[in-house]
Parts: sequence; structure tokens; C-alpha cells
Amino acid sequence: MTDRHTPEQRRFNMQQIKSKNTKPEILFRKLLFAKGFRYKINDKNLPGKPDLVLKKYKTVIFVNGCFWHGHKDCKYFVIPKTRTEFWVEKIQGNISRDNINESKLLEMGWNIITVWECQLKKQNIENTTTMVINQLKK
Repeated sequence: MTDRHTPEQRRFNMQQIKSKNTKPEILFRKLLFAKGFRYKINDKNLPGKPDLVLKKYKTVIFVNGCFWHGHKDCKYFVIPKTRTEFWVEKIQGNISRDNINESKLLEMGWNIITVWECQLKKQNIENTTTMVINQLKK
């Protein structure tokens, strides 16, 4: 299968993808802030630079994109039909790095919550927010 975009268009599209302050992250941060939670963003002193660090609860939250972090059994995680080997290797690398960072954080005594992009879609966002808040208050 060939790519429907020219190499220049594809390059431009890929350059537009951000690693932090993504729409799902900003949306979730606003929801938590509105519920009274305060946090630090992308703490460079912690493994993996967690998206949200709630020191009071000794908890970090990662807001993961389903595609980039290989969310199993998710309709938003589809391996591209072009350059398949590259993408499989790239996503596997992300998953491995996520696992290493989680292990380090657990050793440091942090609680970890992972919120997936699909959990922040309209039909799921309320349940997801409630679930995260309940985990924080344990």
C-alpha cells in the first residue's frame, strides 16, 4: 500500500505532532484543576517526565496517546500499512521506555495512573475523571 500523502506532506504532518501539552493532556489537566487538584507539569526530575505530578498524593499521571504508546485492543491503535517495520519498532521502543520509567517510579515510592487518549473521548471522560479522583483519594 502506498501513502496517500507526498513525502513532504507526511513530514509536515508528523512535525505537527507534539510530545507535551497535547489536547488530551490539556483537557484532563483542566478537569482535574476544576475539581481542586493542583499539580506540576512534566517534572524533569522524575523518570519519564510524567505529564502530571501530584506531590500531595505521591502520584504521577501519564496521559498516553493510544497510537504512540501501543494501547492494546484499542481502535485508535492501528499499525500503519506503510513503513510497518519502522512503526512497530518505534512503538515497541516507547512501550519499553514506559515500562522502565514506571519501574523506576515505583521504586521511588510513586503511585502511577495511566490515562489513555480513548478514555478522554466524550462518552468516557466523566467516568475516567471519577476513576482517577477515586484512585487519588485512596
